[in-house]
Amino acid sequence: MLFGRGKKSKDERSETAGTVDESGTEAQSPEPDGVGTRGDFRLGKGPLDVDEIESHDGYVDLGALLIAPAEGLQLRLEVEEATQRVVAVTLDLAGSSLQLQAFAAPRSEGLWEEIREQINQSVASQGGETEEITGTFGTELVAKLPAEAADGSRGFRAARFMGVDGPRWFLRGVLGGEAALDRDAAAGLEELFRRVVVVRGDNPMPPRELLQLRLPKDAAVPGQAGTPQNAPELQQPERGPEITQIG
Repeated sequence: MLFGRGKKSKDERSETAGTVDESGTEAQSPEPDGVGTRGDFRLGKGPLDVDEIESHDGYVDLGALLIAPAEGLQLRLEVEEATQRVVAVTLDLAGSSLQLQAFAAPRSEGLWEEIREQINQSVASQGGETEEITGTFGTELVAKLPAEAADGSRGFRAARFMGVDGPRWFLRGVLGGEAALDRDAAAGLEELFRRVVVVRGDNPMPPRELLQLRLPKDAAVPGQAGTPQNAPELQQPERGPEITQIG
């Protein structure tokens, strides 16, 4: 597993809810609506709350998120340039990506339905289109934005949004690349999303506050002597496909 860092400017993380930027994604807060009672739908499907696992062993510890390793998986932390705060983690696997962000959430109702509507409006304002689908984790949203290829031809860029409520937290995932539209291509990243563990913590936080991510303590530079066998490796930052911002 490789581990990298990317940078985000503060402007790129605007407070606008559901903003889809020109090249990609990043969010600043969401929450789900539920198919079924809040929390009940998640159980047995994932993602997990930290109280539902016995140990942190075997996970890549990013603070608010614990990631299960997988063959060929690369991790990239998205860093806000102005504050150097880690605001998202992106999982790259087999040519597709999954961006993850976790947020504090109310104890009762979820907000995913409201957030989906905000994304719908943002995409429409940019000349794109959206479609709600029923996926592994309930109601999901596929967004398509106009894009221009390197040869000047016109096309679209797609992203698939997933949202799941947990105990006082909300986890949002955005699939990019082939996985945004192809279920078979998304299978590996969906499984990783299912196995994500959210560490909410006990501190009081307002709803939609981003849960703190950090560089894992065992991250190492490629080739460094003494690196644990399964430790993630640091690589030069690569600006990956990003797909939106939710504030």
